[in-house]
Amino acid sequence: MSISEPFIRRPVMTTLVMLAILIFGVMGYRLLPVSDLPNVDFPTLSVSASLPGASPETMATAVATPLERQFSTIAGLESMTSSNGLGSTSAGTSTPPRRTCNPRLRPPCAGCPPACPARRPTAR
Repeated sequence: MSISEPFIRRPVMTTLVMLAILIFGVMGYRLLPVSDLPNVDFPTLSVSASLPGASPETMATAVATPLERQFSTIAGLESMTSSNGLGSTSAGTSTPPRRTCNPRLRPPCAGCPPACPARRPTAR
């Protein structure tokens, strides 16, 4: 006698067993405590700098480019963005979720005097 013999001889029992397995599976799946979107914090670093009276092109070349060069030295950098306007620029980075950022990071422009304009921009 094989394990499949009773299921072959009794097709109604086989159907009922399969329906019971299906119903218990659906009920169990609905009771699983799984979140659709997990709560994940992405470590980010944002810098805003202003140089009153500077054009967006000047802000891009004199302020944003040195900031981006300094940001590119951060290990595991996932993305980097910057936008320039009249007298102001803002730059930001993002790293993978499991990476921790050093909370004492100063604005990168403070660490690169030769690359910054003679009239220092104010960073927040």
